[in-house]
Order: sequence, then C-alpha cells, then structure tokens
Amino acid sequence: MLRQVLPALVIGVLCAATLVGLSASASWVQELVWDRLPAAWGVATTQTWWTVVVLTLTGVLVGATVRWAPGHAGVDPATTDLVSAPLPLRALPGVAVALVLGLAGGVSLGPENPIIAVNVALTAWLLCRPRLGVPVEGAVGLALAGTVGAMFATPVAAALVLTETFAERGDHPGPLFDRLFAPLVAAGAGAVTMVGLDAPTFAIDLPAYPGVQVGDALSAAVVAVVAALLAWLAVLAFPLVHRAARALRHPVLALGLAGLVLGLLGWWGGPLTLFKGLQEMKELSTEAGGLAWSAILVLAVVKLAALVVAAGAGFRGGRIFPTVFVGVAIGLAASSLVPSVPAAVAVSAAILGAVVVVSRDGWLALFIAAITVGDARLIPVLCIALVPLWLVVRTMPRMRVAPPVDGAPEFAALASRP
Repeated sequence: MLRQVLPALVIGVLCAATLVGLSASASWVQELVWDRLPAAWGVATTQTWWTVVVLTLTGVLVGATVRWAPGHAGVDPATTDLVSAPLPLRALPGVAVALVLGLAGGVSLGPENPIIAVNVALTAWLLCRPRLGVPVEGAVGLALAGTVGAMFATPVAAALVLTETFAERGDHPGPLFDRLFAPLVAAGAGAVTMVGLDAPTFAIDLPAYPGVQVGDALSAAVVAVVAALLAWLAVLAFPLVHRAARALRHPVLALGLAGLVLGLLGWWGGPLTLFKGLQEMKELSTEAGGLAWSAILVLAVVKLAALVVAAGAGFRGGRIFPTVFVGVAIGLAASSLVPSVPAAVAVSAAILGAVVVVSRDGWLALFIAAITVGDARLIPVLCIALVPLWLVVRTMPRMRVAPPVDGAPEFAALASRP
C-alpha cells in the first residue's frame, strides 16, 4: 500500500491540472465569444440572435470534430455512463476540443464525463505498463477518484462514488478501505490542488436555515419527488432525441440542428439557462427574490430541455452540473410558491431528487445536495427524504440508451470511413 502513495499523488495532481487547463481554455474562449466580440461589433446584448448564431456554430464545430477527429469511431456519449474503458491517446485531442467548444459555446453540459475520459486514458497510459504492473481497473479507479476529488474540491465525493462502484462489482474480498486507500490519496491530491488554486465550489447563497422544524422532512420528500418526476420526463425524452439525431446520419448536420435548438432555448430562457450551470445557479440564487415562482420554474424546464437536446444529440459533456442547476431552480420555485418551506430545505431536496434520477447514485446526489446548501443540519432531513425518493427512482429507466445494433445508422460508421 505504501508503494501506491506516490503514483496516486501524481495522478491526483495530474487530474486536477487537466481539469484546470481545459476549464481555463474554455473560459478564455467563452470570454472572447460572449464578451469581447459582441463589444467590438457593437452588439448591445447577447440575448438575441447572437445566442442562436453562437450555439448553432458551436454545434457545427463540435459535429465536425466528432466526424473528423481521430479515435471517435464507435464513441457515443449517450450510451455510456460516467466512466468507460480507456480511450486511445489519439482520441484525446478531439475529446478536449469538443469539450472546450461546448463549454465555451453555452451548451448545457458539464465537464465531468470528458474530463474523466481524458484522465482515465492518460492514467492508463502512464501506469498500465509491464514494469509498473498496475491493472486497468486500478488505473481507472485512480483517475476517477482524482478527477472527482478535484471537481468537488474534496475527496469525500470520490469515496462515495467508488464505494457505490465497488459495491456493484462485489468481486474483491477484504476491507473496503484497503481498496479505497490509493484512490483516496489521488482524490485528496486533486482536491488539495484545486483548493490551492481557489477553484469555484457548488455552494450558493441562501437565507440561513433556521434549524430542523416539524414538517421539514415531509416538505423535503415532496419537493424531492416532484423534482425527480420532472427529471423523469427528461429521461423519457432522451432516447427520442437520440433517435432523431441519429436519423440525420451525419454529426455535423445533427449537432448543427441541435445547436440551433439550443440557441432558441437560450434565447427564450436567457443567459441563466446557458453553459454548465455552476456560475448561473449562484446568480439565480441571488436574483430569485425578484422573480415569480412560475418564472423560476420556466428556467428549470428550459434548462432541462437544453440538457436533453445537448446530451441526446451527441455533444460531449456531463449531465450532473446542469442537473444541479435544475434542482436549484425547482427548489427556489417551490420555496417561492410555499414560503413556509425554507429555501435551504426546498433547494437541497430538489437537487437530491433531480440528481439521483440523472446519476442513479444516491450517495452522490446526497453529497451534492448537502454541499450546495452548505448546512450539515439538513443531512438527516435529506436522508429521510431519500427513502420515498429512492423507492420511486429505482424503477425508472436510466438516462442512457442502448448501443446501436449492427447495421443501424450511426455516427461511428461515418467516422470510421477512410
């Protein structure tokens, strides 16, 4: 176990550096596209035709990357979970370009899936050599832990995700913490690196929670189930969008049209419904006092629709970040509609309900709900709300489509042509 410490530390720092580098690149392009160019060209506001044009062009560019970048044959993000088998190194530039374009262009997806894919591939290339003797499964665990630890700036999320993963496999005897030892070192290294860089967190500004009151658990359970049912509608629509995109038979056309739809949704919903949602949910929490509950709920519906279109059409990105925004919006709408429900209870419960449907991971949903509100007194309330919620959610389909059967029209077939 001692021999695992140094490689795990290196991998944790590497995962954080990859996250920082790609996020910084996306931020630079985003500033250029959404701030500098409109100002230079005299565009008064980007909540006009500019949003439609930028997102349509983003779809075309991402589609071209998917079509012609090496190593994308057979890769369909709609058919994969948070972690998949290591990609070949030649695929990583295309994944990085598609991610940066999507994040900068305003696509409603987060960085988690592509970042994990890049870090898993790099870790496997570094450690899975005969001289080092690290199995692929071990490399994947280190990369996942390091990336998740860096993304949330704490190793706790990585421990929860890996615990769920190990429980599903159930193929290794011995103490669980022995298996978590090296991944937690990587997660800690990634988290410390992000804390040192003053990385943004999920925490939002809400009125102080007055403490546990009679009825908080019931209120949380109701809000969580309502948020889960709304997210369930998105899950049902997901394969339909995916099927429609694949029917177009070419990623440039499919993602270009999807970008146009995203632009129209962004025009309707406004700037808060664009991008991955981390900064936008912070802004929403400060502006919600001046909005009607129905207007806030519209933001949640628009964001959820944008998530389904982006993920179903084939944009590269994760679904957790925008889902957290959806949960924040649903919670704020619920608290505005029923003022007797504290905003902290409603928001954390709505995040719990939305994230558990999309991620199908109760631990991760509980963790994100807790850190977004930032009050440990809510954890017992959320645990009680999770009881009826999980009974509802576990029978729902996953937000994932089955891989295509042989002979079905698929982007991979086009990408594999010489």
